[in-house]
Amino acid sequence: MKKKLMATVLAGVMAVSMLATGCGGSKDIKDGKFTPSKSIQWMCTSSAGGGSDIFTRKIGDIMTAENLVNGQTIVVTNKTDGAGEVGRNEVATMKNNADYQLLTFNSGDLMPMVQNTKNRAANFRILAIMAVDKQLLFKGQGAKYDKFEDVIAAVQNGEKVVIGGSKGDDIATYQALVAELGVSEDNLTYITYDSTGDAITAALGGHVEYVISKPAAASEYVEAGSLVPILAFSTERYTGNLADAPTLSELGYNDVEIPVWRGVAAPAAMSDEAAAYWSETLKTVSESDAWKTEYIEANKLIPNYMDTATATEYVTQYEADFMAENGIQ
Repeated sequence: MKKKLMATVLAGVMAVSMLATGCGGSKDIKDGKFTPSKSIQWMCTSSAGGGSDIFTRKIGDIMTAENLVNGQTIVVTNKTDGAGEVGRNEVATMKNNADYQLLTFNSGDLMPMVQNTKNRAANFRILAIMAVDKQLLFKGQGAKYDKFEDVIAAVQNGEKVVIGGSKGDDIATYQALVAELGVSEDNLTYITYDSTGDAITAALGGHVEYVISKPAAASEYVEAGSLVPILAFSTERYTGNLADAPTLSELGYNDVEIPVWRGVAAPAAMSDEAAAYWSETLKTVSESDAWKTEYIEANKLIPNYMDTATATEYVTQYEADFMAENGIQ
């Protein structure tokens, strides 16, 4: 009887030990600090080649090159099922290995999430905000009009023009544009893709005439002459090879811009120690020369690092404002 009782107790102890290890584990947390000891999984809910994917992989590359993750491997998974909601829900509900799971999380992810699911920012650990991004409208292969003022005239004349783009902030930008121009969505039509990269591919193939994109995803195609910027969704023109695109106010309308904050989140079950570690590691990335030159400057973003506490407060308020504006309970 005693042997059986002892075996039961030992089994219980082992189970608790395994659970602790699975959730980050005491062996990874010493003196109140977390240090990774195995591969890090990073979920990106957009397709490869899009703005979110570029953001994710650049951070991962810097973390590896600067030896910020204790020599561990960062494995990026692109999961776009259900417009990314499957991947986000997988992270939100994760219990085991929560300290080793990161998620690319942007305003463009949050908007459709609160509109279409029960997940909220509180279902995640918000680790950091890294930058603010904006969009432009690009002319694709086979587009009928070279200038956006000609697009406006055509749509107002009853012609149909097709724009492609990603979800979330791209859709919000399109809707704001339609409202400002006072035209019908039946004429200025929008097709949603899983990522900006997919939308660009459609524009290059002539399946849509124009595409909404951030500079990061469109940059190489602008250099190659495959995409031409024709409208800046900003209050001022971009610089460099995007400088020819006018703002909407230059065409006689109010400017339209939907700034996109780009951040990193994790499962709600992530330990406080791991959250502090990742927040600080992302801060180090944001201060690196590679991040400033190869990502921020190269892709014309606005640097805007926020640590986990500040980012959580910001995202929570952003979500509350967005839900109130859209009548979401």
